[in-house]
Amino acid sequence: MKIHGFQKTTLLDYPEHVAATIFVGGCNFRCPFCHNGQLVLDVAEQPVIPEGEVLAYLKKRRGVLEGVCITGGEPTLQDDLAVFIHSLKDLGYLVKLDTNGYRPEMLKSLMQEGLLDYVAMDIKASPKKYSLAAGMCAFKFEQIKESIRLLMECGIPYEFRTTVVKGIHEVEDFDEIGQLLQGCSAYYLQGFRESDTMIGEGFEAFPQEEMEKMAESARKYIDRVELRGVE
Repeated sequence: MKIHGFQKTTLLDYPEHVAATIFVGGCNFRCPFCHNGQLVLDVAEQPVIPEGEVLAYLKKRRGVLEGVCITGGEPTLQDDLAVFIHSLKDLGYLVKLDTNGYRPEMLKSLMQEGLLDYVAMDIKASPKKYSLAAGMCAFKFEQIKESIRLLMECGIPYEFRTTVVKGIHEVEDFDEIGQLLQGCSAYYLQGFRESDTMIGEGFEAFPQEEMEKMAESARKYIDRVELRGVE
C-alpha cells in the first residue's frame, strides 16, 4: 500500500485510544474545501514511506500505541487495503478507517472480514448539495446511502461527521442531514480550517453560534450531535 504520511502518535484521531495515523493518496472526490489537496490532486509527486518501515515502527510500539487510523485521501481506493490491515491486526492493533463512503462494497468486505474496529464516515452535505460538496458532476447518492446503512447495522463503533463550510452549507441543510442519519449513534459537526493545500479557495468557517443552530436542527433526529474543533 502506498503510504504518503505517517503521524507516529495521536490522541485525537482515534477516540479514547492512543494511536498512529497513516495517510494514503488518491481520492474519488474533489471536495473544494479539502485541506489535503496534495494527496488528491498531486499524489504522484508526494514522497512514499515504505510499508515495511511503518510496520516495523508499529511493531516496536506495541503496548504503547493501541490503534492505527487509516485516512487519506480515500483509503478504500487502495486495492491492498485489506492485506495491509491484516498486517496491523497481526500486530494486535485496533484499526480505525476514515472514509467518504463512496465504495460501500469495499466497506462491506472489510467489515465482513472483521478488519475494522471503528469507522468514521464523512457526510459531505445534504443530499441535494452532495455533488457540489464532493466536487463531482456525475454522482451516485445511493452509494452514500448504502454505506450509511451498512454502518448503522454493522455492530461496530462508528461516527458520521460533517466539516461545516461557508459557501457550501446553510443551517437549513442540517434538518435534511438529520433525517438522512436518523437513529445513528453519533454525529459530529467539525469546524472548517483553512490550509495552504486546499483544493479550492474562498471558503470560511462558521461562528460557533451558527454551528450550534445546525447541531440543534440535527438533534431533532439524532440523540448525540456534538461540535468538534470549534473555537
